[in-house]
Amino acid sequence: MDFGSLFSVKDKVVLVTGGSRGIGEMIATGYISAGAKVYISSRSADVCDKVAQELTAMGPGKCFSIPADLQKLEDVERLVTELSKRETHLDVLVNNAGANWAESINTFPDRAFEKVISLNLKRIFTLTQACLPLLTAKANSSNPSSVINIGSIDGLRVPPQESYAYAASKAGLHHLSRHMASNLGSRGVLVNTIAPGAFQSKMMKATLDKMGDKIVASIPVGRIGSPQDIAGTCIYLSSRAGHYTTGATITVDGGAFVGSKI
Repeated sequence: MDFGSLFSVKDKVVLVTGGSRGIGEMIATGYISAGAKVYISSRSADVCDKVAQELTAMGPGKCFSIPADLQKLEDVERLVTELSKRETHLDVLVNNAGANWAESINTFPDRAFEKVISLNLKRIFTLTQACLPLLTAKANSSNPSSVINIGSIDGLRVPPQESYAYAASKAGLHHLSRHMASNLGSRGVLVNTIAPGAFQSKMMKATLDKMGDKIVASIPVGRIGSPQDIAGTCIYLSSRAGHYTTGATITVDGGAFVGSKI
């Protein structure tokens, strides 16, 4: 057994949606540090381009920007078309782009529910479907490609905030991942979900600013997640070490889900 290459993702072609900030940027940074060729996508072209340049400068891998608003079907199609012009295959797709909305059940807007469900659930199916020709181009049972969907522990538990659409979308994503895994394994595509807990991201900033001490106190390991925690899990799933793992939901939360006390 070659332990030196067990967790290697060097030269793999990776697409990370929502890769210009937060957990997505942490994941992209991990792959770049490990020598992969990474494409990142986000709505803001300026931010996406800037982060890609910074990550390439960090190396040893390279990072490229393909901005897209994944709420729009035409942007999903354009993203995949552009990627197909540059690459003949895709080793890893990390579906990370997402949205949240917290509001009382009495006033929660229909448009917000629809927006969150669309981006967090429907568009992950749409993008994965569109990427299948690239994901299957070189994949086989001994060298599978990998789809990693970023869910949430709020898709496993009832969240403390009234984030109805977000929690529902993540619970749906966890099961969608299992459903896709059952059908794509024979085509050389592994599909897994990571359910993160608290990480320092734009989506969680207001919550951490307001309740950070309380949140940390509720986590058995006594801290929020680090870039190494989320990136390392992605690298495991997309390296030789993870080739027999598919249809799994892996919590990366410091024990927050199992450590809650009544």
